Amino acid sequence: MAKQFLNIDDRLRDFIARQHVFFTASATSDSRVNVSPRETLCLRITSPNTAIYLDRTGSGNETSAHMKADGRLTIMFCAVAGPPMILRLYGHGRIIHRSSAEYRELLHDHYAGEEPLGARQIVWLDIDLVQTSCGFGVPLFSYEGERPSLDQWAKAKGPEAIEEYRREKNAFSMDGLPTGMFDG
Repeated sequence: MAKQFLNIDDRLRDFIARQHVFFTASATSDSRVNVSPRETLCLRITSPNTAIYLDRTGSGNETSAHMKADGRLTIMFCAVAGPPMILRLYGHGRIIHRSSAEYRELLHDHYAGEEPLGARQIVWLDIDLVQTSCGFGVPLFSYEGERPSLDQWAKAKGPEAIEEYRREKNAFSMDGLPTGMFDG
């Protein structure tokens, strides 16, 4: 049975800390719905109603385009080990660009000032609803570790080629919406 909360309490924060993957979902009224997996190593719960994650360069930048156009964002966690549960964080997000002072401040305060190669932006979620559900249908999995692929890709490309890649692949969503990545 689903239960709703106004914010993330200590019990839910502990649940989040035990997870290894989360999913983001975003859309506009006229776009496709985007769902993306993320490693929880990049996620920080900064207050009972705020989550941020360090977003790395990928094949698209749908979340950024959707935040610019609409702002609705959901983050979902599924227990694949231990007691079953699904946790969703609903709210409105925004993108914090690498070139901003706010990005540098958040990187310093929440990531020990360390920016992995390929870091693209920070996604900020203002949470207006937290919901849990049973998770009985989620299968059990064993965690083996993080994939090295993204780090290897970024290292092989190097900073200049990553910037070129972003300009080619991350300036617009698959539906043609601007991501704002290169504004100002």
